Amino acid sequence: MRRFIFGVFAVALCLSPFTASAQPDVASTASHLQYPPAPKGDTVDDYFGTKVPDPYRWMENIDAPETVKWVQAEQRLTRTYLDAIPQRDAIAAHLKKIANYERISAPWHMKNQYFYTYNSGLQNQSVLYTMKGAHGTPHVLIDPNLLSSDGTVALGSNSVSWNARYIAYSTQSAGSDWETWRVRDIETGKDLPDALKWCKFSGAAWSPDNNGFYYERFPEPKTGDTYKGALSNEAIYYHRLGTAQSGDRFVYSLPGEPKVLFSTIVAEDGRYAVISITSNTSINNRIYYIDLREPGHPIHKLFDKNDAQYNYVDNVGTRFLFTTTLDAPNTRIVAVDLAHPKHLATVIPESTHALIDTETAGRRIFASYLADAHSAVKEYDYTGHFVRDVTLPGPGTADGFGGWPSDTTVYYSFSSYATPPVTYAYDIVNGASTLYKKPRIAFDASQYETKEVFYTSKDGTKVPLWISGRKGLVLNGTHPALLYAYGGFDIPITPRFSSSIATWMQMGGIYAVANIRGDSEYGETWHHGGMLANKQHVFDDFIAAAHYLIDRKYTSTPKLAINGASNGGLLMGAVETQQPSLFGAVVAQVGVMDMLRFDKFTIGSAWISEYGCSMCSKEQFQTLYAYSPYQNVKPGTLYPPTLIMTADHDDRVFPAHSFKFAAAMQAAQAGDAPVLLRIESKAGHGAGTPISKNIEEYADVYAFLLKNLGMQLPADFR
Repeated sequence: MRRFIFGVFAVALCLSPFTASAQPDVASTASHLQYPPAPKGDTVDDYFGTKVPDPYRWMENIDAPETVKWVQAEQRLTRTYLDAIPQRDAIAAHLKKIANYERISAPWHMKNQYFYTYNSGLQNQSVLYTMKGAHGTPHVLIDPNLLSSDGTVALGSNSVSWNARYIAYSTQSAGSDWETWRVRDIETGKDLPDALKWCKFSGAAWSPDNNGFYYERFPEPKTGDTYKGALSNEAIYYHRLGTAQSGDRFVYSLPGEPKVLFSTIVAEDGRYAVISITSNTSINNRIYYIDLREPGHPIHKLFDKNDAQYNYVDNVGTRFLFTTTLDAPNTRIVAVDLAHPKHLATVIPESTHALIDTETAGRRIFASYLADAHSAVKEYDYTGHFVRDVTLPGPGTADGFGGWPSDTTVYYSFSSYATPPVTYAYDIVNGASTLYKKPRIAFDASQYETKEVFYTSKDGTKVPLWISGRKGLVLNGTHPALLYAYGGFDIPITPRFSSSIATWMQMGGIYAVANIRGDSEYGETWHHGGMLANKQHVFDDFIAAAHYLIDRKYTSTPKLAINGASNGGLLMGAVETQQPSLFGAVVAQVGVMDMLRFDKFTIGSAWISEYGCSMCSKEQFQTLYAYSPYQNVKPGTLYPPTLIMTADHDDRVFPAHSFKFAAAMQAAQAGDAPVLLRIESKAGHGAGTPISKNIEEYADVYAFLLKNLGMQLPADFR
């Protein structure tokens, strides 16, 4: 989530060890499913005088024999259930058919060397291509499909040297966030011997001499902690080409603040390295810089108060442009001269719409705003003079617009829930967009429509809701609907095309997305409205969206499924435990389910600024305890059909979150509705998942929903 959960450091608790004498917990006799026995341990923690049992603490040792045995039994149960659904194979075949379309990214370039990613349709991973000039002959530069037999090695980030001779690129295996950086000679297509390990969320910022780059890395983890241990002490290093990582030059860290994350870029003029520092204690960041012409490269502090968010845009000499939320919750663009760093001059004032991205090209600023949760792009010059609105095809999401000062053309992509992605070339001089690439796909967009409505949450707040489905639906409450949301970390959820969403609509389903608080559709005010002590607003907003769909007869409770992932998985667990009778089915993916212990694992301590932590204060504990899904499962409750999903290599949200929640739900379930745990192998938090695994995953999800919502596949579904 970097905008990872960050777009998911407390005092260690005294643990009571799992006791072998604990009695197994037997599944409810009312259920037709026989869940694997999950023994209850006797761990009880004391939070400011409140005793909180944690009976499944032993599952946090995910490699222990008893955990492995239980997980394997859960996997067998889930596969037996899902594989017995007759329509599953037809759904998988359709997902494969609709996913088989060309996907090409908007191109970018360094000097005259152009780059783009391309997938012919069913390639597990997209391939990075390069060509000389905007209309040159494409050549494969990096094909990650050749790096593993099953497509589980993915390309992460990349960075091209200033002379366009080298590309630094990272790979990630089996869905892990851990990256290994390598360097490839663009002309020969051969890798240099360089290999940089123990990086997460790192970039590669080339020095202007093209001899190396800045990057971030963690200390090598202890044995057994590679993907579950809590991370700290990230540092910036400089790697010189052709040397061993052990000899990399240390640049900067904050040993007195071990839970900070760094991001380093080199400005487009090659003179300055700009460092962003984010602490777990704040959603804000600090900005430091290095003048690369200065002997010894000392660190200079530019914005050091941690009082707002700052993001580098561009600079002309010592005049720097930044976006900032300082005195502007919807974000403004300011200029600061390094010679007078305390004076900020507003270049583009805060708008009524949230500014979420800023790119530059042709000495123009392309400011991307959200107008009621869809893209609105405005073009300015560097003085802040408004040039024009970029005309987009309709309500949806536009990405791109980045380039160089000499460019006269930039590229962007556009899509929405019912509109497959299209790439356009944009003429900076006259503001005209021309078609660059449009895919052919087995989806007739003309048969479907998306509309945006607004509903009222519990406290009177108006919330946007996108509703997509076949044209001409009669609103009689009989349609299956899938309601999705995220609700956190300042991450906007905007209309984007997905072949899995298209498949759901072709199955006859309505797809709805609620832009609830905690996201950033309306800037930092919207985000703050759903974080820390305000987190219940997130759940109230989502519950109100469900009521809207039911009250307006788009669907009904037996036909309403809900879905969320990561922080959205937490959302699923919270609303299910708060309103179990409201939903017809729940799909919770890679969720943060134990809010009292999330900061103990992986990058979890970086989420304290969003959630608080159970040992930080009594007030924060009480807030978390009130909604934490794992602690709020109530025995003897009729829970709806629930599919809990995680992955064995998820080093973002530790899999034990889902293990513990599933065990508690299965033990508590009073009815016949299934509570299943699906565990993907050789996969992680979602990024880099091969297409073949995505197809199988959504075949399982939609088969589960088809069975439990009482759906029938349409006659034309094939």
